[in-house]
Amino acid sequence: MDEPEHPLVKPLIIGIAGGTGSGKSTVARKVAEALPDASVAFLEMDAYYRDFRSLTLEQLHRVNWDHPEALDVELLTGHLTALSRGEAVEMPQYEFATHSRSARTRRIAPADVVVIDGILLLADAGVRALCDVKVFVDADPDIRLIRRIRRDTAIRGRTLESVLEQYLTTVQPMHLQFVEPSKRYADVIVTRGGSNTVAIEMIVAKIQRRLHARAASRTPLASVAVPADVGPS
Repeated sequence: MDEPEHPLVKPLIIGIAGGTGSGKSTVARKVAEALPDASVAFLEMDAYYRDFRSLTLEQLHRVNWDHPEALDVELLTGHLTALSRGEAVEMPQYEFATHSRSARTRRIAPADVVVIDGILLLADAGVRALCDVKVFVDADPDIRLIRRIRRDTAIRGRTLESVLEQYLTTVQPMHLQFVEPSKRYADVIVTRGGSNTVAIEMIVAKIQRRLHARAASRTPLASVAVPADVGPS
């Protein structure tokens, strides 16, 4: 299939943040499903973890995966900037079993709407500056923990003991230090995750209004100022 033409106007970038297991991916999917007349591209912040394949097993156990420094924010902001200009990007594919980047990448074509989700998305000033609509998905801590246990044991091959140890030593402390405070930067806070249909409808209505306004103005991409050289806060 031919790659779609570059959009005539700067695409809307929708950033969806929230704690682990809060339902970010569900909200992102439901938002996309409610925009049948627009092309939507997805990016995952989890794909932008740094490559740690050179570390020993002992060193890997000391890596704080929930700290902003574990992420290649420079590459992420570069890709978001390129998509803002109507350019395709090659999103990394991360292999959590080996803590390394795969040689494979996923091509993300230009789209009317770019949706990206990640726990630390709103914690970085550079990423926030590139997001037109900022969403924070909130959920009770016990629900988030249960969802994380199910995901990590079923999909990532982790033991219950290792999941709980990581949650207590890094996930919960980093949530309190970085994720929860980033909620203040959100334009919309979604409680109850993907089950909150009213909040999702509000987000979709906000996106549709902006899409209609931009289509009416027909602002060429070349005339849109895109932040350059943005990096971690």
